Amino acid sequence: MILSKKLSEAINAQVNAEMWSSNLYLSMSVYFQNVGLKGFAHWMKKQADEEMEHAHKLIDYSIDRGGEVSIGQIDAVPTTWEGPIAAFEHTYNHECHVSELIDNLMNIAEEDKDHASRDFLFWFVREQVEEESTAKEILDQLKTYGECHVAIMDHKLGKR
Repeated sequence: MILSKKLSEAINAQVNAEMWSSNLYLSMSVYFQNVGLKGFAHWMKKQADEEMEHAHKLIDYSIDRGGEVSIGQIDAVPTTWEGPIAAFEHTYNHECHVSELIDNLMNIAEEDKDHASRDFLFWFVREQVEEESTAKEILDQLKTYGECHVAIMDHKLGKR
């Protein structure tokens, strides 16, 4: 089965969203590097790499299923935050948004009765549960323990 035009276009939009996410996390990595939090920077760099892998996974799937891949313009991302809590609030909220985007892809696959695409997209659904949970856990720890915990978290995140 060839991807429907609607699903192919939605996957292209998701590719761009994943690439934007990669740029966002790379920007956060630079921010953390500039404020001396190398562990946070390392964690965000790994996150940026992972988001780009997601984009590649979507591209490969679309090609395999006869979709028309089109890479669009990637908008600019923020470059500064008020601190680790603000950055992880942004991260958590962004991951919740990405989950909505993945749910929308799943809805299109369901409308199309495209079982292969639904199966493929379930990986992203499960991935988003993990992404939201991890960001929320880090955010909750930062909020609970405050600034005195940043050095501990920096060390911990540097081991990712």
